[in-house]
Amino acid sequence: MTELRDAIASRQASATDGVRTYLDRIEAQNDTINAYHEVYADRSLERAKRVDDGQLTGPLAGVPIAIKDVLCTDWGKTTCGSRMLGEYRSPFTATAVARLESAGAIILGKTNMDEFAMGSSCEHGAWGAVRNPWSHDHVPGGSSGGSAAAMSADLCAAAIGSDTGGSIRQPAAFCGVVGLKPSYGRISRWGLVAYASSLDQIGPFTRDVADAALLLQVMAGRDERDSTCASADVPDYVAALDEPVNDLRIGVAKQYLSDSNDPAVAKAVDGAIEAYRAAGASIVEVDLPHTEYGVPTYYLVATAEASSNLARYDGVHYGHRAADPDDLIDLYSKSRAEGFGDEVKRRIMLGTYALSTGYYDAYYLKALKVRRLIRRDFDEAFKQCDVILCPTTPTPAFRIGEKSDDPLTMYMADVYTVNANLAGIPGVSLPGGFTDTGLPVGVQLLGPVFEEAKLLRIARVFERATGYHQQKPNRD
Repeated sequence: MTELRDAIASRQASATDGVRTYLDRIEAQNDTINAYHEVYADRSLERAKRVDDGQLTGPLAGVPIAIKDVLCTDWGKTTCGSRMLGEYRSPFTATAVARLESAGAIILGKTNMDEFAMGSSCEHGAWGAVRNPWSHDHVPGGSSGGSAAAMSADLCAAAIGSDTGGSIRQPAAFCGVVGLKPSYGRISRWGLVAYASSLDQIGPFTRDVADAALLLQVMAGRDERDSTCASADVPDYVAALDEPVNDLRIGVAKQYLSDSNDPAVAKAVDGAIEAYRAAGASIVEVDLPHTEYGVPTYYLVATAEASSNLARYDGVHYGHRAADPDDLIDLYSKSRAEGFGDEVKRRIMLGTYALSTGYYDAYYLKALKVRRLIRRDFDEAFKQCDVILCPTTPTPAFRIGEKSDDPLTMYMADVYTVNANLAGIPGVSLPGGFTDTGLPVGVQLLGPVFEEAKLLRIARVFERATGYHQQKPNRD
């Protein structure tokens, strides 16, 4: 992405040619991969011409970017991968997207996703399953699978997703790209259609760490329209990448080195440990004793918030409306039954149950208490280390349909990612190797809250030592 931007700025390449190249790739591959739901060809070419004419400038001038179909724009549709919002057109644009465009970026289109960001495979969207560019029989991960697949297949120069319990990092691992979830509050959520408001965060998919740093630089910062957005100053993430890393301490939690991890995942983590040791880092064992409670805690907190957030889709205000209802209750029931898919219904029911009278204290309130303990575990661990190294996922990408009938097994795909969302800390997934059959495997770094500059700098040490990020799927 940075190389393309610099080539456009120096007139060695034109933004128009760059956009046309990506549009040609999308036309050739999207029917197979299904990464994009909408492509804005005319709008993209118009903005590219403005870049070439010198009318549109900025640190991302001419860079073609894909955005997840959960981010509102005042052009095109914002469907969240759901029939409930199949024809919805937002009257406003999300802050993160507006900042990208103000920096000169060109939005190529919106990418497919699990419906309302609820899923770990990108099989649960209304517009069909997304396929992994490395193997079309395998999932790209979810819920931001379309963005990850588009990035992996070179259908954009960078992509934007959202991460509620691992929805950036898990698909990044499955698709062999870099995926960054910033600290909660680092990027404004205004214009991000809510799934679980205390967990959702926007972040980039890129080819390398430097590109992720640049996109974070552009999107981060205070937003008066989002009361949960941090007012802290935004560091120069790009400049910080070149700062030396001295006395580096890499934490490794025994809870993440499970015997149930796929051998390829275990090999990737061992390789990362050795890469950091060779770079002069010390490896420190840390304890995260409440790790095992992360998945059940997450699926109580997230579903409870989803039950509340998705109550607005009732067939009255906006979204899908059932035809010829008998009465108001019938309108609500039919509109929601027709508009929502099975996985969304499952999570709404679970969240509604957890919030109901007689169960609130036993489930939701207890989950909030455990969430506090999980955050405390990380606070204590970071007193001993700079970052924590762990797997991104327990397995490489699985086959399409393999886990569709077993939701609990699917939920466990997020076992190494959900705790970062519960604690509000940043995490980044990096390409960490490959299976014997050539599927990518990711490794994850977790850092203290608002320490993205340090996290990215340490991630770059691994990236430079290995070069896994330079490998791409065969597009023939």
